[in-house]
Amino acid sequence: MAKIKVMCTSTGCIEYAPERYRQLGIDIIRIHIFFNDKEYLEGIGLDPVDFYAELETLEDPKNHLPRTGMPETEEIRAHYQKAIDEGYDEIMVFAISSGCGGTYDKLCLIAKEYEDKIKFNIIDTKITCFGEGLLAIKAAEFVKAGMSSDEILKEIRWMMKRQVFMGVDGKLDYLIYNGRLKGGKAFMGQMLNICPVVHFSDAGEIVALESVRTQKKALARTCQLIKEKIGDRAPEDYLLWHVYTGPSLIKVLEELEGKYGIKTNHEAVIMSPVSGAHNGPWLAGYGLAFLRRDDEPLED
Repeated sequence: MAKIKVMCTSTGCIEYAPERYRQLGIDIIRIHIFFNDKEYLEGIGLDPVDFYAELETLEDPKNHLPRTGMPETEEIRAHYQKAIDEGYDEIMVFAISSGCGGTYDKLCLIAKEYEDKIKFNIIDTKITCFGEGLLAIKAAEFVKAGMSSDEILKEIRWMMKRQVFMGVDGKLDYLIYNGRLKGGKAFMGQMLNICPVVHFSDAGEIVALESVRTQKKALARTCQLIKEKIGDRAPEDYLLWHVYTGPSLIKVLEELEGKYGIKTNHEAVIMSPVSGAHNGPWLAGYGLAFLRRDDEPLED
């Protein structure tokens, strides 16, 4: 049986999720974040709660935006080489969506240097935050259960086709500052108090699904959309959790969701600083992952 090492980029939020997941031995490839004239490796020295609290009160945020950077080449090489030195036969890497930057491509490029030493499966998850991390967690659990990489990848692809990230950017400030919302759309959005309901497209880009006036109406619409996604599926056949940056909107979402019959069945997971830096401290929403039942075909 092949010995498989599972890795995940730091945006997968495994270190911000419940402690039980850190017992699976998933290797974290850390993305860089630059903030207040300091450089951090995500997950080390920068607490996300403190980070979002500071963003919320940051003076002149337009000129003091956090910046992010891909893992350094030597850092990626060190992760790959360590797996080889430890006797692994295969590496399975779960990467932040290629629609959010160049990390996936860089991981693939450096993997070519080691192809004669170890087998690679590098997965463009087409998502970020705990949706990305959960795919790595499930893969590590499948490895522990003795499944082959081919079997694992089939299960992971089934999950990826159905994964959902949906939330509300309560203010447009950071979307505008980061250039994601420009010109007339930015001006009209601020004038009309628009709050976009955002999600990940099939291409793995975070885009506006709908534009709704006022935060509360946008959060209510998010509840409706998530309820539709879940349909009549039993709670044991999916995982639903809160995604958030700062605390303000998540409290409103929790107050609203009971009206729509929504009940999360997994602990909330804060958004990683690298991901949240582009959205700002006013995001709240859901991550949703479907778990395949025995009566559901693996390939469709």
